[in-house]
Amino acid sequence: MSTSEPDHQSFLARHGHGQAVLTPLPGDASARRYLRIKGADLLLMEDRQDPTGFAAFVRLARHLSDLGLSAPRVLATDADKGLALIEDFGTATYGALLDQGADEGALYELAIDALLHLHAAPQAVQVLVPRYDVATLLDEVSIFSQWFMPALRPDLPVAGFDAPWRALWQEALAPLEAAQDALVLRDFHIDNLMLLPGRQGVARCGLLDFQDAVLGPPEYDLLSLLQDARRDLAPGLEARMLERYLAAAPAGMGPDAGILHRYYLLGAQRHTRIAGLFPRLNKRDGKPGYLRFMPRVLGQMQTALQDAGLTGISGYLDDTLPGWRSAGARLSSV
Repeated sequence: MSTSEPDHQSFLARHGHGQAVLTPLPGDASARRYLRIKGADLLLMEDRQDPTGFAAFVRLARHLSDLGLSAPRVLATDADKGLALIEDFGTATYGALLDQGADEGALYELAIDALLHLHAAPQAVQVLVPRYDVATLLDEVSIFSQWFMPALRPDLPVAGFDAPWRALWQEALAPLEAAQDALVLRDFHIDNLMLLPGRQGVARCGLLDFQDAVLGPPEYDLLSLLQDARRDLAPGLEARMLERYLAAAPAGMGPDAGILHRYYLLGAQRHTRIAGLFPRLNKRDGKPGYLRFMPRVLGQMQTALQDAGLTGISGYLDDTLPGWRSAGARLSSV
């Protein structure tokens, strides 16, 4: 279809695409949208609701490219309108390739190598992004208090649950205070990774959806890749990819045992946040599709709490939210 929105028409005309034929791409959990420009290997990106995120996307796309990684080139922008003309990486997302039977191990190896490249580059942290500190991590686990907890205990005030909950997590997350900083892309998973076969080395791994990047523990992106809320990895693959990462991890990250403890700790935190986020997407944003992943997320949360040795947090949940461990099936059918 030809674009009919005046802002789109004028922006594209200024940059040589006045007769562009646009096809919308499927949306996700964000308000951002993309339209493919037929025959041009370009996308029109639109983000009118989040000017900070729009500016961050442009800034980080250029920064990641300067590091030797593959982020879409930004050819033109109109910050006032929230419009950008960016490189189109095509349709070969990791998710699509895996659905077609691609070599899972090879794709994950490439993603691990891209992370290692990012974490080994000293200049990677030389970019303006927020800090992913313990205070922020605590605010994220409170999403669980606000959106998951009431489904099981509507009689319990959120504040009454959340105060001891945050205290337990503050103690648990203390080891992250001394973690080496890295540029954390935050949504490093198969739906935001693409295979670019025409490029070499780690540049074959195309990166998407990085505008929420922060400075924080490098293990976070490793965790989001290997413990995906939306799919199970082949048996043994997570362990093999952890071995690959540990074999080449930057020396500043410390011994393997510390890396693994932070990995499991961040896993527990991330799965807990997502266990609250998916109900929020359903109730607040009218996006119920994510609820089908609740059984997996709660299973991952239980495993990560155990792997990280967070028995105090598990015990608090067992005492305060009886039945939370098996609540995934019920919540996924809401």
